[in-house]
Amino acid sequence: MAPWGDAKLFFCILFITCCCTVTLAQIPLDCCLSVKNKKVDKQIIVDYRQQLRGMGCSIDATVMTTRRGKKLCVFPNAPWVPEVLKHVDHLKKICKENNKMKRCHGVKPE
Repeated sequence: MAPWGDAKLFFCILFITCCCTVTLAQIPLDCCLSVKNKKVDKQIIVDYRQQLRGMGCSIDATVMTTRRGKKLCVFPNAPWVPEVLKHVDHLKKICKENNKMKRCHGVKPE
């Protein structure tokens, strides 16, 4: 009876391992499929993130979030992008220093 108990344990562990592997493999990524080269006003951007090719997405992009929550995909090496990112970082820094407990208007929390 011991061999049958060992087999049940083996198949149980195998089943759990397969389920966990499939679950982790099915995590959806929010990737930009195309990018625009149109300049965006820095006053409407409240957050950003970098999307890298080879990390689950097919193109490099800077994903900017507007005050209304809209995602804008732009070329990461466009000449105007660093200025916008610097502006957002500055807003976050001011927000963090001045409003320890409150959420800043228009700036996404880190």
